[in-house]
Amino acid sequence: MGDLMVKTSAGLQSTAARYEEVDTYSEGQRLDNFLLRTLKGVPRSHIYKLIRSGQVRVNSGRVRASYRLKEGDQVRVPPIVRNISSPVDISTSGIQWLADHILYEDSKILVLNKPAGMAVHGGSGISLGCIEALRSLKPSLRKADLAHRLDRATSGCLLVAKRRSALRQIHTLFRDRNTVKRYLALLKGHWQHGEVEIDLPVTVKRRGGESHVCVDPAGKEALTHFRVIEHFGTQATLVEILIATGRTHQIRVHATHLGHPVAGDDRYGDDVFNASLVSFGLRRLFLHAHAIEFVWPESEEVFAVSAPLPKELSVVLDELNRRPRG
Repeated sequence: MGDLMVKTSAGLQSTAARYEEVDTYSEGQRLDNFLLRTLKGVPRSHIYKLIRSGQVRVNSGRVRASYRLKEGDQVRVPPIVRNISSPVDISTSGIQWLADHILYEDSKILVLNKPAGMAVHGGSGISLGCIEALRSLKPSLRKADLAHRLDRATSGCLLVAKRRSALRQIHTLFRDRNTVKRYLALLKGHWQHGEVEIDLPVTVKRRGGESHVCVDPAGKEALTHFRVIEHFGTQATLVEILIATGRTHQIRVHATHLGHPVAGDDRYGDDVFNASLVSFGLRRLFLHAHAIEFVWPESEEVFAVSAPLPKELSVVLDELNRRPRG
C-alpha cells in the first residue's frame, strides 16, 4: 500500500444537526457506543450529557444510552462544537494514490479499490481511514459517506455515497437483499462441499478484551454462498463467495466453521496452514471483494463494477500452480 500523507490544522469546528440511518453493520450496537464512533474525539461524558438532555433522539423519541439500535433507525446527531485537527490538505503523491485506486465515479457514488491494511474509517487508534482520505481529496467528496464496510485486512470494492439520497437508496438495496457482493478467497484444504449456501447465525462475543465472532443459533442470520473456482491439490481451494447478509467477519467465521479457514486469517484461521503459504508469497488475508452489482431504484439502471485480484494475491496463485500439487 502506498503512503497517504495528509496535512492537518487545529481549529474550532461547529457541526450541524444531522440524521444517521442505522445500517446492518451497526444493528445491535448500543446508542452510546454508536455515538462514540460517529462523533470521534467527543468525550464519553459529553456523549451521555447529550443523550440525557434529549438532544440525541432515535426515530424522534428519547431513549437511554443502553438502547440497542435496530437497522433502519434514524438517529438524530446534535450540533457539536469542538477543537479538532481537521484534514485541510493532502499531498500530491497522496492525491495520485487515491486517484489511482478509484474504480468508478459519477455524481452519486464512488467505488474505491481498497487495499488490504487500510481501515475504512478512522478510530480505535487509526487517525485516517479511506473515508477521511477521500473527503480530503476534493470538495465534491466532503460529504461522502461509506455505504458499507470492509474489514481492514480485506481488499477490493468499497462503495461510497456522495449524496445522502444515494446513501438511503443503497441502504434500502442492502436491507432488501437486492445487491450482489462477490468475494474471492483462498481456503485451506480440498473443498468437498460443492456449491453450497451456508445458513448459520453468528454473534459477537468478547474474548480477552477484543470482539470475536462465532456461530451461534441465537445469533443474527448470516447467509454465505460458496462456489469452487480451482482446487490446488489437497492444500488449498480458490472459491468465489456471495453474501446475502453483511455480518462482521461472516465469511471468515463460516469458512472456519466448515473446516476450511481463509488463508492468512490470523484470528479464525489455521496457523500451520498460514505458515505453509508464506513461502508462496502470502503476507496478508486472502480475501478480496472483487465485484458488486445492483439495479438503481426508479431508473432501473444496472450498476456493476469489479476490482482485479491484487498482485500480492495473484502471485500466490501463480506459485501454487507452478509447484507440484499434493
